[in-house]
Amino acid sequence: MIDEARRRVYLGAMQVVSWLPRVALPFAAPSRPGLLVPVEVPTQARAANEAETSAPLEVAPTLVATDVDAAAVEVAPLRPKIEVPRPSARGQNRPEPAAEEAEAPVAEPAVAAPPRFALQLLRAGSCLLLVELPTGYPFQSRDPAYLLLRDLLRAAGLPDSPQQVGDGEPIRWPLLNRGALDQGPDSARDYVQAVLQREREGAACLWLIGLPAIRFGGERDEDVYCREFAVEEVGPAWALPGLELLMDEPQRKAELWQAMRRLMPRWKDA
Repeated sequence: MIDEARRRVYLGAMQVVSWLPRVALPFAAPSRPGLLVPVEVPTQARAANEAETSAPLEVAPTLVATDVDAAAVEVAPLRPKIEVPRPSARGQNRPEPAAEEAEAPVAEPAVAAPPRFALQLLRAGSCLLLVELPTGYPFQSRDPAYLLLRDLLRAAGLPDSPQQVGDGEPIRWPLLNRGALDQGPDSARDYVQAVLQREREGAACLWLIGLPAIRFGGERDEDVYCREFAVEEVGPAWALPGLELLMDEPQRKAELWQAMRRLMPRWKDA
C-alpha cells in the first residue's frame, strides 16, 4: 500500500480530477462517514427504470454521495501536455527560423603550451654536439650520463672531453616564465636553430642527442634515431637516442654502434 502523498501523485499522472474512495484507505486522511453511505433509490423510480430496460443486464448499484462538501473533493492539477515535434517527410525536424539565422560562435585558435627542455651545446673535434640534459643542469664530471657521453666520443674516435660552446649556459626553454611573448614549439625551434647556425662554423657533423635536440634542432622525431639527415642552413646531422634512454635500454647501443661505424669517415677525414 502507498501513502497519501504518493497516491495523489499517481492520480495526477492519470489526470484524475476528482475521486472518492469506496473504503477507508490505509495511511489516508479519515473520510467522512456520510460519504460511504449508499443512497436508496425510490421504489417508483426503480420500477420505471426496470420497465424501460429491455435487455437483461445487471446494473451495478451506484453510490451517490450526499451532503458532499466542496472541500471534501480533492482536485489534482492537470499536467501540461508537452508538444513533441513530429519529423518531416524526410525524417528530419525542421529547425526554427531563429535557429537558422543564428550565427555559430567563432572558436578562438588554441594556443600551444610552451615546450620545456634544457640542451647543452658542446664541441668535440670536428663535431658539434647538441645534448639533452637529463637533469636540466650542466653535466658534472661524475654524472652517469656524462660518462656515457665520453664513452660514445671515444668509440667515435673523437676527444672524450668535449668543450662548452659560447658562455657554456644551457639552452633552456621557455625563456620567460611570464609575459605575452610567443614561446610555442615553432618559436623554440627557430631559437635553437639560430644558435646552431651561429656556432656551426668548422663542424663536419652535428650530433643531436635526445628527442628535444632532434625535434627542435633538426625538425625531426624519434623515428630518425641512428640516422643521418641534413638540416637546412646547418648541415649534416646525426640523430642519437637520449643518454638516459641508452642507459635504460642498453639494446639500443648495437644499432647505434653500427650507424657510428658508417659515419666515422665524415668527421675523421674533416
